[in-house]
Amino acid sequence: MTTTMTRAAGRTTTAGVRAGLALIGAGTLALTTLELVNPGHALLSEALSRYVHGTAGLLLPAGLLAVAAASALLAARLTGHGAGRIAVAAWTAGILVAGLFPADPPGHHHRPSLSELVHGNAAFLAFAALPAAALLLRRRLVAARPRLRTALDALTAVSLLGTSALAVLLADVMDGGPSLGLLGAPTLLGLAERIVLAADFGWVAVALLATAAGERGRRA
Repeated sequence: MTTTMTRAAGRTTTAGVRAGLALIGAGTLALTTLELVNPGHALLSEALSRYVHGTAGLLLPAGLLAVAAASALLAARLTGHGAGRIAVAAWTAGILVAGLFPADPPGHHHRPSLSELVHGNAAFLAFAALPAAALLLRRRLVAARPRLRTALDALTAVSLLGTSALAVLLADVMDGGPSLGLLGAPTLLGLAERIVLAADFGWVAVALLATAAGERGRRA
């Protein structure tokens, strides 16, 4: 009886992780497709959220909502992780709200609509919460699956440094800029955002894998 229940719990755990990874994959595919079908947008300088007004714009909220669902699965698995779990929940809420409230079209930085303000603040919350979660949960996730140490550390470092750069670039744009451009682009805000999103999505995926290993260890 105990063995049967253990096996059932193991299948549930595996299914939950696979569902989370599938959602992360679907979200990443949606946002990548959005990039490909909107070649006219400035990848280096324009935030990805502006693509909601372009070709296949609904892929943006669809992708963000898929990632939010995967992040919610991760938060649900982080029982007993205190502040780290709260930070993951904050990231999840930020991504969810950012997906539900579209950003304004390009060129409206100084005349934001209510939807833009909600979107921007939710995105800021998400970008700040994820690296905090990564730092708070690092020890337990590495202990659960030591082989993932390098991936977790690399993704955490990229997320932390990228978010810091993104904050500087965003402040530059909002303060009468942009003035921190390179390679012919007026700003590298778009590039920084994409790097941060890639690192953050990757961290959620790796963290899901680590939680699965941790549960298997506890059952053993």
